Formats: sequence, C-alpha cells, structure tokens
Amino acid sequence: MNQHVNQAAARIKPSTVPVVSFAPVVLAAPERGDDLHLRVSAPAAGDNLPVIIFSHGNGQSLYGYGPLANHWTAQGFVVIQPTHLDSRMLGLAQDDPRRPDIWHFREQDLVHILDGLDEIEQSVAQVRGRIDRSRIAVAGHSWGAQTASMLLGATHTDPRDGSTVDLADARIKAGVLFAIPGTGGANLSEFAAKNFPFMDPDFSAMKTPALIVAGDNDHGRMTTRGPDWWTEAYELSPGEKALFTVFGGEHSLGGIAGYEAAETTDESSARLAAVQELSTAYLRSRLLGDDQAWAQALAAATEGPNAQGRVDRK
Repeated sequence: MNQHVNQAAARIKPSTVPVVSFAPVVLAAPERGDDLHLRVSAPAAGDNLPVIIFSHGNGQSLYGYGPLANHWTAQGFVVIQPTHLDSRMLGLAQDDPRRPDIWHFREQDLVHILDGLDEIEQSVAQVRGRIDRSRIAVAGHSWGAQTASMLLGATHTDPRDGSTVDLADARIKAGVLFAIPGTGGANLSEFAAKNFPFMDPDFSAMKTPALIVAGDNDHGRMTTRGPDWWTEAYELSPGEKALFTVFGGEHSLGGIAGYEAAETTDESSARLAAVQELSTAYLRSRLLGDDQAWAQALAAATEGPNAQGRVDRK
C-alpha cells in the first residue's frame, strides 16, 4: 500500500490531543420560534484558534458529524455546530408554519452565530479569549453545504417573492463544502423540485476560496443528473477553488456523518481519513498559511495505486 495512504488511514484512530466540548450553548432566537442550540468544541490548550462553523445535513443535529468535528478540533480548530430546525431532534410537525421557510432559518442560524461570537465566548469558559476572529471558515454537508455556501457568496432565488437571497459575509475567509447540491431547474428530480424549491443556487458570485468535496458515485435522489451535478459549485464559481473528487464516494463520503449513521452507505476508513486530512490541511493552508500541510495531504490522498481521489484546482 502507498506510504501516504498508510499514514492517512492511521489518522482515523482516536486522537490523543485533549479536547473540550460544551453543549448546548443557547442563543436566543425568537424569530425562529426555538432558541438556537450549539455545540462548541475546542482543543484543551492553545490560543488564537481559528473557527469552523459547520452546517449539518437534513435531519442531523449538533451531535452529528463526529468524524469531522472531532478531527478538526484535535487539529487546533474551534468547531461550532448548530442544530437547525429540520433536525430530527426537534421533531417539527409537518404542518408547522415554519417548514416552508426552513432554508431561511438555516441560513440565518449561521449569521446568528457570527453575530453572536461574543455571547458564545462568554457562555463557554473553555474558549473565552481564545478565538481568532480574523480566521473563520464555514463548512457543511449536503443541504448544510448549500447553507454554508451562502456566506461564501452563492445566491439563490427566494421562493416567496422571487427576490435574490445574498448573504456573502466578509468575516468568512474560506469554506469546505461536502456533497453540495448543484443548480436547480430541470436538474432537480421531481422529489427535490417539490420539497426543496429554493434549491436553485447561483455560484457565479461565490468568490471566497473553498474546497468542494464530491463523490464520483453519488447518485442521490435530488437530481436527474449523475455525480457531476455535485461538482457544479467548483465548475461554476469564480476565484480560487479546489475540487476533491472521492473515488467510490457516495453521499456520506466514507462516513463523515458518523459510522453509525444510517445514511452512511459507503463506509470506508481510508476514504474518510483522506477527507478528514485534506479538509483539515486545506483550512490550515487558508487560515494559517500552512501550505506544507496542504501539499502533504494532497500527496497522501491522490498519489499512488491506492489514491482515494483526485484534486483539481483553479
């Protein structure tokens, strides 16, 4: 086996770096009908820590995505995970009047976190005074990736009135988008068109640097297209971008939502390790200037007979 892949697979083992995690951190959010609950995780030691705000996929919660959140935290990041209104934890009734606007509440959750960083720090003694506000990234999976992309500069039509929703935020310096849906219209399946009418992103103004991660075997029920649909955020956006196409990867990209999660259909420790390492190295490069980590992770993920994927850059 390729030495790089051996090294990457070894990283799937539990980290020995002490970390702390606090939940729930509660931010008042009267406009959404339920306060916003967060999980805040950080390495036990260190200062001037960069931040990753992570938006979960449909139905998940602040307790999901341990393979990503725990890994990032052990590598020196503060990770903030909200529970959006679509979470199965909340059990929102099908006739709840907020359901048609969950996309809106999701996006506002991320803005609320950015605006509430002072309150978050004061609520969690373990991170008080340790956050570097100049180094903030946003990340997300599936619907969460579309949610996160809005702060990177993507836009979409508001299905309520036809206006353009634009939430680009200069506080966000980089992003990682896992299995992000592509453009709408005829590309949407009947199911998606009925249930997610806002899913018509425009990536033409998504200028903030980002890593897009897509599986070359992701045949979800959201689109009439194939796996290439999940790469459009890379293909159609300007600025510096990277695309990690995961060989054999399905929608959970080896298990990012958690090995025990029912939606993981392509469980693979090597695949997951490559996704963990490459996403971490990308954010270290963008937020901390650690280009050596990016070069090493790139080689580990893409070189040799056991390469886990390929990376395109522009």
